Amino acid sequence: MHSYPSEHHRDDSTTSPEETPEWLVEAVATMMATGRIPGLSLVVVDAQRSLYAGGFGTADLSTGAPATPSTAFLWFSMSKIVTATAVMTLVEDGRLELDAPAADYVDYLRAPAAAQPTVRQLLTHTAGWSNPLPLRWVHPAGQEPPAVEDLLRSVLSRPRAYRHTPGRKARYTNIGYLALGQVIEAVSGMPVTTYLQHAVLDPAGMTGTGFTYRPGVPAATGYVRASRAADPLLRRLLPPGVAGTRHGAYLGLRPFYVDGPAYGGLVGDVVDAGRFLRLHLGDGQVEGRRILSAETAWSMRVIEHPGKPFDHGIGWFRRPTKGAGQWIEHFGAGAGFWNIMRLYPDQGLGIAVMTNSTTTYDFEPLFALLTTASWS
Repeated sequence: MHSYPSEHHRDDSTTSPEETPEWLVEAVATMMATGRIPGLSLVVVDAQRSLYAGGFGTADLSTGAPATPSTAFLWFSMSKIVTATAVMTLVEDGRLELDAPAADYVDYLRAPAAAQPTVRQLLTHTAGWSNPLPLRWVHPAGQEPPAVEDLLRSVLSRPRAYRHTPGRKARYTNIGYLALGQVIEAVSGMPVTTYLQHAVLDPAGMTGTGFTYRPGVPAATGYVRASRAADPLLRRLLPPGVAGTRHGAYLGLRPFYVDGPAYGGLVGDVVDAGRFLRLHLGDGQVEGRRILSAETAWSMRVIEHPGKPFDHGIGWFRRPTKGAGQWIEHFGAGAGFWNIMRLYPDQGLGIAVMTNSTTTYDFEPLFALLTTASWS
């Protein structure tokens, strides 16, 4: 089923500033100004190629380094759809059953009640677990990470961790994807980071993305927009060594990683986000390399579990909206970064935006323009 060649061609083609259409420059500038975004990278793709890749604003306010398509950002929860894709490779290989209890693979995932969360329910956020605020689930890039098993056991031992009955309403939670990382390790016999690299990143040609900052590769500095008076509070809330220096209205963050690679640990650029979108636009394959069957890729797009704040499928979700059009998406947000990748299967388009802003912004006007543009 899966073909993993030893060599990959990475299409790093970008659009120079003078080639960026004026309407796009204006739309991005408006979004950045109203959202107060320091820097942004953007990609638009179809199944065959990158249609546009560009950078806007500043990746690092202290040096003035510009944001480019090759700037590395923390993906945060956009990592979840990559994890979900990796889980489905194990399902296709017959090594994992979607409707088996997760505790069949990792014993300490056994719930105290009779109803046991299944692998499918972890993927679709219907396992009934709570979602504790992961504010301190990060560590400075120079420190060793905590053991994921210890973190997972700790959150599952809290009162009301098993807050709802499995299989009912979808409720977004990071815990399910922490658990899926442990299931992947148990089934594959390798660290989750290694398996995701082997099963998804490498075959998709996502050579600029992994679980660490790459030496010599420009990286965006994460920023929190807040008054100077808030600095002492922010420094107490964040783990020691994460809060950095202030630049005007922004508190900069030093390089850090997420405690839990399967739910939010990827680090990489928007070009690779585009390659991942092409994999799913291509019904499980990109540039002739098949990673999932078409049937599996289609099944992941089915949004059949209503919930708050999102309606969910396998990995992908959709924010409830009254607007026209159909899409599936995933956000990636945390301290210093706010990202979105969205797939328009009926139009054959994918869009990803990665920013070094902590707060959300109104991206819908930009996306409406991008999906109606004529791409030559």
